[in-house]
Amino acid sequence: MPLTTPLTSRIEHGPESEFLERHSRLLLSNFRRWTGDGFPGIGTGTGSLAELLFDAPFVLVSHGTESDPVLNYGNRTALKLWEMPWDKFVQTPSRLTAEAPDREERSRLLHEVTTHGFIKNYSGVRVSSSGRRFSIHNAIVWNLFDEAARFAGQAAMFDHWSFLDGPGSSPSRTGPTATTSGPE
Repeated sequence: MPLTTPLTSRIEHGPESEFLERHSRLLLSNFRRWTGDGFPGIGTGTGSLAELLFDAPFVLVSHGTESDPVLNYGNRTALKLWEMPWDKFVQTPSRLTAEAPDREERSRLLHEVTTHGFIKNYSGVRVSSSGRRFSIHNAIVWNLFDEAARFAGQAAMFDHWSFLDGPGSSPSRTGPTATTSGPE
């Protein structure tokens, strides 16, 4: 499935690339704020931060502040896992990434993140756009605040998942193991 994203080729100048660079800095600065670490393996490559995060071997996603939050970012690994092109992904309410029975648990998790700033070692079941179920493991979920200290949404990063049904149901893993040294 070809991915239609703003980063299928090198980032060019313009409003979309400016958003991606700004949003990438927001993701990284808030991750560092809550965990005390940077993203695993990022900072050693060449290219812009937006390109490095988009091509990272871990899943990185975020949603905004709407009453029913909508995904506003997913890197290439996330787009492949959820089986969506960029344009569809960034129009998807984030609650739809979980199956209906798991949405209450997901809501509880997001409330905990809102209260405490971030959580580590989250596991849960998610569903792709085709209905393929997968379990995520050791996810880090954190709040996003902009430069003016306004709440800007939430983000998640993980590099371990396993498919629960269908072809390839065996455990899968990509990228380096995510570790943090921040407060528990």
